[in-house]
Amino acid sequence: MNAEGTSDEVVISYENVDKSFGSKVVLQDLSLQVRRGETLVMMGPSGIGKSVTLRHAVGLLHPDQGRVVVEGHDMSTIGQDDLIELRRRMGYLFQDGALINWLTVGENIALPLRENTNMTDAEIEERVAEKLGLVQMDGTQEQMPPSLSGGMRKRVGLARALVTNPEIVFFDEPNTGLDPEISMSVNHLIRDISERLNITSIVITHLVSCVMVVADRVVLIDQGRVFAEGTAEEFIHSKNERLQRFLAKPFD
Repeated sequence: MNAEGTSDEVVISYENVDKSFGSKVVLQDLSLQVRRGETLVMMGPSGIGKSVTLRHAVGLLHPDQGRVVVEGHDMSTIGQDDLIELRRRMGYLFQDGALINWLTVGENIALPLRENTNMTDAEIEERVAEKLGLVQMDGTQEQMPPSLSGGMRKRVGLARALVTNPEIVFFDEPNTGLDPEISMSVNHLIRDISERLNITSIVITHLVSCVMVVADRVVLIDQGRVFAEGTAEEFIHSKNERLQRFLAKPFD
């Protein structure tokens, strides 16, 4: 049975995707589907192709073989206008938050709106305040990124990822650089936002603690393809010896 809020409609489909960089094979016959409203967690060792997989979904990379289809669009052949429109429906949380240090918190969050919409200054200010409230950072619009803790930077990055009211959000290692307590608070924030906004999410992580809080479904990427998948409980308690060896040692 699907998780609450998840439909059977496929939003993102990887179909027998191969991707190499020179002699290095990164993805090999990768097939994976993500359903609307689902939070899919992707695990695997460092350098195994998790971030490369995300970049195919936003059209930054194209497969050598196979195809990636997002909202009915083949990302290798999508026209520029359709790509721009599709990206407006997406949000992306980078590992380090990717904030611009010389812009205030409010200016950082407002940037996608100023670049991609015709919203007035008043409308933008209202939306920025709304998203800061959503990530529990009310009233921080005038602060500068260098003054923020790692957890605060991550929350601001999340507010910026959500500011366009996206339907699909990609989280690339949302716990990187955070202590366990702050990391767990970010996990619960991701889960709460995913449920409240009914967004479709792909989360890359190496932490079992993140998996247990945020995941509707988990996949392990190994040797360029999906090696194992299931619910968080099925994944963690699997009797598969190879999977347990992966989970027994921390991912880089």
